[in-house]
Amino acid sequence: MTAAMPFDYDGELVCYQRRLHSVLDIGPDDLVLDVGCGTGQATREAARVASRGSALGVDVSAPMLERARRQAEIEGVGNVEFLQADAQSHPFPAEHFTVALSRFGTMFFADPMVAFTNIGRALRPGAPFVQLVWQAREHQEWSTAIRAALSSGDDRTPSADAAFSLADPKTTADVLTSAGFTTIEVTDLHEPVHYGATAAEARESVLQLLMAAELLSDKDTAVRRSAMTRLDATLAAHDTDNGVWFDSRAWLVTARRG
Repeated sequence: MTAAMPFDYDGELVCYQRRLHSVLDIGPDDLVLDVGCGTGQATREAARVASRGSALGVDVSAPMLERARRQAEIEGVGNVEFLQADAQSHPFPAEHFTVALSRFGTMFFADPMVAFTNIGRALRPGAPFVQLVWQAREHQEWSTAIRAALSSGDDRTPSADAAFSLADPKTTADVLTSAGFTTIEVTDLHEPVHYGATAAEARESVLQLLMAAELLSDKDTAVRRSAMTRLDATLAAHDTDNGVWFDSRAWLVTARRG
């Protein structure tokens, strides 16, 4: 049996990656920190722009970092490194980085205040910190539609709940301010997310999500079969001539280290 391909987060977030890259003010000499870098697409793109500088991607997932390193080697990006660490507590060199970014990687901190303070210490005074975070669940069709398909009631999914921990822009701005950041701006972004070239491919992708595992883990065969039927119908309804897409909204949060 052929193993399923790993979930393609870069494909999912292709529209948001364009938006993030368009606002990052990275120069050739910058030292970039990518928080929660995943498979490292944003890190590699930042490293290419910071051609005389460097980019460091940090994540807690060893498998994702392995893919990030392999892809950097394939693409010939030599001024990039990837570190398995928790950015909330890792002892980064003080006032070292000139830019920090995160593409949906900061919502999962156990203590955002501690995490943002630690990231702030690693930035030089005045350095920008640019984040993408999800808005509230009700604005995320990818979450509401898949949850409706796979759920048999009020099932809890801790992993998905955590994804919306920074959905309130005022709360996020307050935490950043308390952590020593200034000039905080929050911009509404509205982009679709991509789950596969076909409904069949999207089905494989969805079933690799932790949210799906949590919704299906304790279900018997009949319930799971019904859930799969609903999921197939949902994915077919979102299958376009250009793949399977779901609606979503995010906040672009920009701040500067005080």
